[in-house]
Amino acid sequence: MSQRTERVADQIRIELSELFQRQVRDPRVRLASVTRVEVSRDLGLARIWISVLGDESQRLAAMDGIEHARGFLRSQLARRLNLRVTPELRFELDRGAEHLREISDLLDKLGGGQQES
Repeated sequence: MSQRTERVADQIRIELSELFQRQVRDPRVRLASVTRVEVSRDLGLARIWISVLGDESQRLAAMDGIEHARGFLRSQLARRLNLRVTPELRFELDRGAEHLREISDLLDKLGGGQQES
């Protein structure tokens, strides 16, 4: 990414985090946080990874709430970012923490099966 796209991605992450906490009234979205944003070179598309606390049903409910608020979020970003064109927003569930926990559990199981000499 260029410096410009990195700056825009970082600003989108900051603004969306604030919008989730203060502006979006859907309670399902309160447990969500923005973990990463990638913006295309032409600034036409922003891929946003979302981490959600809770079980799978809470994760899916939060993503539904975010999808429902997509238009509102994009319009708020347009006001706050002052870009010629506001990127299209694509939200994806970030399962990185979940995968780390699974790997840690597997390593614990493997380590537990070994006997110390």
